[in-house]
Amino acid sequence: MSYQNQQQNIPPSYGQQTSSLAVISLISGIASFFIIPLLGAIAAIITGNMAKKEINNSGGRVSGLGMAKWGMILGWVNIGLSAVGLCILILSILGVATIPFCFIPFAEFNY
Repeated sequence: MSYQNQQQNIPPSYGQQTSSLAVISLISGIASFFIIPLLGAIAAIITGNMAKKEINNSGGRVSGLGMAKWGMILGWVNIGLSAVGLCILILSILGVATIPFCFIPFAEFNY
């Protein structure tokens, strides 16, 4: 086999590509604060983990590790804030905790 035949069989290299899962993770993490609160956070964490695995197994051909990490961070922060908000809501419904100061204009007072 000649050198020319070997060179024709090598696929062209296009450089690094950004992982689409990393992009989806970041978009889901941002959307979890505005559009779909809890589902977006879960999607951001799952796709972020999948993107990290894809990037680590690509051998340097796929990039986007920062986007995957930030998507996961935003997802975990949203889940944490949702848990705190749910605890405050449950405690205020049960009467154990008082209503936070910022919600006083919306509260009903029975005198």
